[in-house]
Amino acid sequence: MTASTTVLTLATVMIPLQVVPVPVYQVVASHGLAKSSSGLVIPRAATPTGVFLVRQHMLTIPDELIEAACIDGASEWRIFWQVVLPLAGPALEVLTIVSVIWLWNDVLWPLIVAQDESTYTLSLAITQFCSELVVRCNLVLAMSVRSVLPVIVMFLFLQRHIVTGIAQTGIK
Repeated sequence: MTASTTVLTLATVMIPLQVVPVPVYQVVASHGLAKSSSGLVIPRAATPTGVFLVRQHMLTIPDELIEAACIDGASEWRIFWQVVLPLAGPALEVLTIVSVIWLWNDVLWPLIVAQDESTYTLSLAITQFCSELVVRCNLVLAMSVRSVLPVIVMFLFLQRHIVTGIAQTGIK
């Protein structure tokens, strides 16, 4: 990645998230993914922040390892799959964990794409439940606890990976 590409990637991080959904929805709808679970997940799979995080981590991979694999006669794909990808594991784990938590709590994008109640996310269902005329606080709190439990359990089990991945990212 050149310096201009890095600047462009960082510039996309500064774009407000409220501006992005309209053009992304147009692309999703043109591919027939609107009103589906795929339309909820696929557009959010690659974010500029994730690209930057993984790029910074891959810069820490020693060039000598890649050169040694080239000398051994490995192809570009073999180098990627057997050398680079295993070493990028911590960054990919952190990116996966953070992305899942972000997607789990997102309300705006599911509100735009999930136009059928069968594809509503839990966060969107809580929002819709709170917008009724009579809001039963005990049910809202129960739904909120239910929505937070998977995130807490995931964090507790994967805390070591999060700390390791973040600590190793960007160190050269």
